[in-house]
Amino acid sequence: MDRLIAGYAGKLVRAGLCAPDEAVLCARDDAFFFSRPEGPDTALVSGVAEGLGAGAAILVRPARPCREAAAFFARAALRESGPDHAAIFPRDCETRTFLHDLPVIPGPGWPPRPDRTAVSDAVSALSRRKGAVFADGTLLAPGGLALEQAFVTASSMIFACMVKFFSDYLAHVRENTLPAGMEAAMARVLDGLDDPPPPLAALSLARGPFADAAPARAAMAQAGRLTVRCGLVDSAFGNVSCLLGDVLHISRTGAALDELEGQIDACPLDNSSCAALTASSEFVAHARIVTETTARVVLHGHPLYSVILSMDCGETDCPDRGRCHVACRAARFLWDAPIVPGEVGGGPRGLARTLPPALVGRRAAMVYGHGLFAVDQTDFNAAFAAMLEIERRSRDEVLARVGEA
Repeated sequence: MDRLIAGYAGKLVRAGLCAPDEAVLCARDDAFFFSRPEGPDTALVSGVAEGLGAGAAILVRPARPCREAAAFFARAALRESGPDHAAIFPRDCETRTFLHDLPVIPGPGWPPRPDRTAVSDAVSALSRRKGAVFADGTLLAPGGLALEQAFVTASSMIFACMVKFFSDYLAHVRENTLPAGMEAAMARVLDGLDDPPPPLAALSLARGPFADAAPARAAMAQAGRLTVRCGLVDSAFGNVSCLLGDVLHISRTGAALDELEGQIDACPLDNSSCAALTASSEFVAHARIVTETTARVVLHGHPLYSVILSMDCGETDCPDRGRCHVACRAARFLWDAPIVPGEVGGGPRGLARTLPPALVGRRAAMVYGHGLFAVDQTDFNAAFAAMLEIERRSRDEVLARVGEA
């Protein structure tokens, strides 16, 4: 258990989500185990896990950009709605389908408060949601059964707060409705941005075409690791696939892209197997992409600045405003990648319907508020290079628009 906890604490730091020693993790076996020696600092996470009947919990003081963004939203929500009803409402895909909203807990969360009131407030907020935000931008996420669930929620909240802060700021500037204090908060966010931009050029990946499953799966795992290392996906989201004959090899649902060994399913496209039951939730979209276009590999990530730009639209009088994620009818592009609406799955508004037509003759397509799908006919080199280039250009563009505001 100690090794498991240390592993997730290390992942938080390596991903740039927090500084060392600015997270407290706990997980339960026969007793609670902690990422730091048991003491007053651990009472909050164990108290919350105990109160919710959860197996794990993570309290994290995010890196400064997210912390400032989350604190700005949390304090605004407390002013507008009061301590009993305050919540943050991000509009990215992960929040819509996974988090719904982020309840706000009054008072600071860091350093951790061991008092009963803090535990009670946190348990109350988390009784209806997967994660919550303290007034100082500290985040708290329980894991019902496993520490992995808490990690996914914590990293997803960080992503959601960053996307919301930049996309809201750009919209407010365009409409001349910038809330009080947001300009100063943006200055603090920018001052804390020490993440390096994506590299100028992609590293060389395994060359295809692949003769059989073993080298194809090794190439999928390699592409997944590099996608995570370059910051092009958050938490356990994103997926990757490769078509060999009539079998689609695809990462499993919930699999971390940097840990794909043993987490790839072989799914016959003639439905002669039930392997797709554990495959990525976007299996149907991948299957239609490789059968309705010339693509044979698909790489899907959630690059932060690309997602922000996908949501930055100046059509203020659009009749579909507020339903952009499912009903956008405008022909919009992120550089050469079309921006399409779509929900996870194969329903009438699902990605399986919107993505394949957009990818005909193209190297990538962007799903509004969700992420980028990059494709190629042979291997993952061109797909990864496309994602890297689009995210680098998007980062430069977002920071330029903010700087010009």
